[in-house]
Amino acid sequence: MIIRIARKELTDQLRDGRFRASALMVGALLLVSLGAGWTQVSSARAQLEAAEATARNHWESQGDKNPHSAAHYGVYAFKPRLPLSFVDQGVDPWTGTSVWLEAHRQNDFLMRPAQDASAAQRFGTLTAAGVLQQLVPLLIILLGFGALAGERERGTLRQVLASGVSRRDLMAGKAAGVAGALALLVVPAALLGSAALVLGSTATGSLLARAVVLAVVYLTYFGAFIGLALAISAWVPSSRTALVTLLSLWVVNGLVAPRAAVDLSGWLHPSPTAFEFSRQIEEGMANGVEGIRPPDRQAITNRLLQEYGVDSVEDLPVNLSGITLQASEEFGNAVYDHNYTELWDTFERQSRVHESLAVVAPLLAVRALSMGLAGTDIEQHRHFATAAETYRRDMMAAMNGDLAQNSRTGETYLAGDELWVSVPPLDYEAPTLAWVLGNRTVSMLMLGLWLLGALSAAVAGARRAEVGP
Repeated sequence: MIIRIARKELTDQLRDGRFRASALMVGALLLVSLGAGWTQVSSARAQLEAAEATARNHWESQGDKNPHSAAHYGVYAFKPRLPLSFVDQGVDPWTGTSVWLEAHRQNDFLMRPAQDASAAQRFGTLTAAGVLQQLVPLLIILLGFGALAGERERGTLRQVLASGVSRRDLMAGKAAGVAGALALLVVPAALLGSAALVLGSTATGSLLARAVVLAVVYLTYFGAFIGLALAISAWVPSSRTALVTLLSLWVVNGLVAPRAAVDLSGWLHPSPTAFEFSRQIEEGMANGVEGIRPPDRQAITNRLLQEYGVDSVEDLPVNLSGITLQASEEFGNAVYDHNYTELWDTFERQSRVHESLAVVAPLLAVRALSMGLAGTDIEQHRHFATAAETYRRDMMAAMNGDLAQNSRTGETYLAGDELWVSVPPLDYEAPTLAWVLGNRTVSMLMLGLWLLGALSAAVAGARRAEVGP
């Protein structure tokens, strides 16, 4: 009986010109966004590989020079784009994808596409995630708002129930029919996305696992909206009221809640402006932080003289400049750690506010999970930034260490290509799926509660639905 009802519901939907037109529009947008995302990510990957090779060649072929001069010469580090980022760009357009690693400074990330985009472009960026999160729920509403309310208005609901069809089977059949119609749109897009994923990258176990979980997340989201549409259709007296109610929920979910989440998180956990943050760094460099004071060159000199048992700097078996430069580097690291840790923690507290507000809007939970699985959320940006900074510090320590150990105070010392080659390139490994999901337990819980609540409301609505106007 459920299959027969689902087949009848699907047939009605396919005969409805409104469904065909809306499905064609949403499907076209989804396919275009997938294609555009895949093209953009493929181009970005090729540019990344070329830029990495160029930056590495510049570092290795810089010629003979003082190691500390080489530290200031620096090198660029580029954040890799995970294959699934073609579905969801996340925060990458705002955070940037490359950073210059040099002595004494922890620089901000560069290459932020949002800086070059107009206000209209930033608002209207077409991505597959945007279509799946915003437009597919709207299509579900158009499919389901009249599922039971329409039957009641036409007087057929009484006849169907009088023929012996149980309310539970009727609701299950309606849900299956809506899901079947939606599958005609989503399945081809999913197959296209899978093909792009396989052709555009090496299909590793971690990547496939991320893709499967991402698919489950969106299916759960769609299931919650199907449940909501059927529940409202069962509870309200008319299909017009059902449509208005569902559209109101869609507006709150997709337009009001995300903006409110940004404002509320910024109010609860304000972050400093770029100017304020730079001033905090400057104050820390001048005055120290958390009891750590700027290094005293004379104190370092006295310690080395006592340690090596000599009377003058010229008699030291190490270069005092290399030692003091590394001490200055470590002091700067402490200042940057103090300020950046607080900044990153503020961003993550804001992210937690967004996730918590998913209790009133499932889109917030889906968005957090989607960005996390695509590797474009703030936590994974921080993960790469930390790895790049660790690499920078190791490089600076190697440069200052070579200067200290292979030269003496006051003499001219030039290192060669063998030193530059001895510094390995940055080998970044993305976090595991377990790490990503561990940061998104609140979002998974909220999304699961939305699905459970929507289906429960649909079942309760079917049991209590009036059979006639």
